[in-house]
Amino acid sequence: MAAPFQNYSGGVLLADIVKRNNLSAYVSEAIKERSAFIKSGAVVRNALLDASEGGTRIQVPEFNPISPTEEILDGTATWGTGNGGFLTPQKIGTGTQIATICHRGFAYAVDDVAVLAAGEDPMGHIRNQIADAINKLNSVRLFNHLQGLFASALSANHLDLAKAGTGAAEANFLTASAVARGRSLLGERGEELDTIVVHPSVAYYLYQVGMLTFSTDALSTGTSIQWGGGGVGVTERSIGQFAGMNVVIDSQVNTVPPGASGHQTEFLCYLIKSGTILEGQQSPLGIESDRNILSKQDVMSVDYHSAYHVMGTKWVDAGDNPTNAQLATANKWALTYDADLVPIVRLVVNSPLDTSNIA
Repeated sequence: MAAPFQNYSGGVLLADIVKRNNLSAYVSEAIKERSAFIKSGAVVRNALLDASEGGTRIQVPEFNPISPTEEILDGTATWGTGNGGFLTPQKIGTGTQIATICHRGFAYAVDDVAVLAAGEDPMGHIRNQIADAINKLNSVRLFNHLQGLFASALSANHLDLAKAGTGAAEANFLTASAVARGRSLLGERGEELDTIVVHPSVAYYLYQVGMLTFSTDALSTGTSIQWGGGGVGVTERSIGQFAGMNVVIDSQVNTVPPGASGHQTEFLCYLIKSGTILEGQQSPLGIESDRNILSKQDVMSVDYHSAYHVMGTKWVDAGDNPTNAQLATANKWALTYDADLVPIVRLVVNSPLDTSNIA
């Protein structure tokens, strides 16, 4: 009679089994492309840009900045512009700013066989990352929008400090002097710029040289204090600051890769007044899921319909629902008032931390 619990040398033991990790082991890599730019306050949600009643673009009426003609007052009967002894009323001009609505979406499908092989439901991981993924896509779209504006309409608010060839030095990097020169493009309105958006390669240079400092509304004392490059105490609510501006770090910021002329990578930096960029939506974010019993798949689709708008500008192309490449095209944008009244400036710099090969 055989023993009821006999061990066989050729059997599969528990130690031989590769255990399926639980959900925590399958957690996806943290989303690196989270858009700090859109969440920084430089972009503000505005109901005026909502187009829930339909349409392909949003028109925002505006009053133009006034530029009055001064009149001389005296004691005669013929003073004034009209020589009638009275002030002549002047008119304020009006205009229309135009934002273009972009319709975007994506979908995912998961096979039953893939679920069995993975031992987890990939669709659950997809759902967990949707918000961050859309943030990244929106950020890319917004930076293409800015690229188109500065290619022509806002070229007066552009300052290129990058080295034309090799051998970039401090004069080509982001410094307090560079920020001051950028502010000066707007005259006295340059003081209104309170946020600077930079690529990580630029931000970490500021870390390296101790120019990126941190502060909070009320500096804490004790064990909660940490120390930034400039030696200012911070807590968990820290805000990076440089040259009197809040610093937003976003890896989606436009860069110009090394070119045939031998220049190094060029990094674009945006100096912005909070609230200059508005965001609206035509309909709420749509997420739908369904089951395809014939292909044995779970399917999920996402769609979103929104517009970004820089105050003082308008979309002038005849087409609607532009691609990112079309948003980045110069001749599709125009200003509704002078460039120095649009509180946004672009700097082009190099970074000593850039390790890309020169073409």
